[in-house]
Amino acid sequence: METIACVTGADRGLGLSLAKWLLENGYTVFAGRYMEDWDALDRLLEEYPDQLELIPLDIGDDASVQQAAKLIRDKAPHLDLLINNAGITKRSDLANIRDELDFADMAQIYNVNTLGPLRVSHALIDLLLQGNNKLVVNISSEAGSVSRNKRKEMYGYCMSKSALNMQSSILHQHLSADGGQVMVFYPGWLQSYMSGELNQEAAVHPDVSADRIMKLVKDHKAYVGEQPIFLDYEGQVWPW
Repeated sequence: METIACVTGADRGLGLSLAKWLLENGYTVFAGRYMEDWDALDRLLEEYPDQLELIPLDIGDDASVQQAAKLIRDKAPHLDLLINNAGITKRSDLANIRDELDFADMAQIYNVNTLGPLRVSHALIDLLLQGNNKLVVNISSEAGSVSRNKRKEMYGYCMSKSALNMQSSILHQHLSADGGQVMVFYPGWLQSYMSGELNQEAAVHPDVSADRIMKLVKDHKAYVGEQPIFLDYEGQVWPW
């Protein structure tokens, strides 16, 4: 039986690197595409025409998620791995309590980073429960760790990732009863487009992070427990 994965936010950065890793390792991949004018996925499709399906997907929009789920259900008999990778931040979030706070932007960050993965997991849960692994991987952040927080700003992003961590725990309770699980990862300080522009000062290339994350995911049964495991890309456990 073929092994099937879905990756959200696969246009570029970590999502693209995760999709490439999965394809190179024999997975059939449904790649969530948000940016029609970004051609990296088109080039990947030329290389893997029999393994890759590009799915238009805005995880911040209910209708888009439902339409994407329908497209996947029409072509996939099951789903073994769901990687909720898509996420955003905004420049306005670089504000502390004495600055002007943009609550509309914070709500949008929360809508994408927290409710977005929940929308996708909810829409694909029946397909996931028919797979072998029943595994959800949520890409979170060290910014979501309450006990290690040192920040005095980024309310929207940090709170959205903390809420994603709680969501992961709730979903894990459901999946574990059916032999599945949730894993949560901090992928490192990535050379990515999270803020809209490539962060060239960051320490970690997305390909490196994706490779290390997926090697940990392959060993997912070693991390089964009452709560989802929260790891960084090097395999170190992070506190909630």
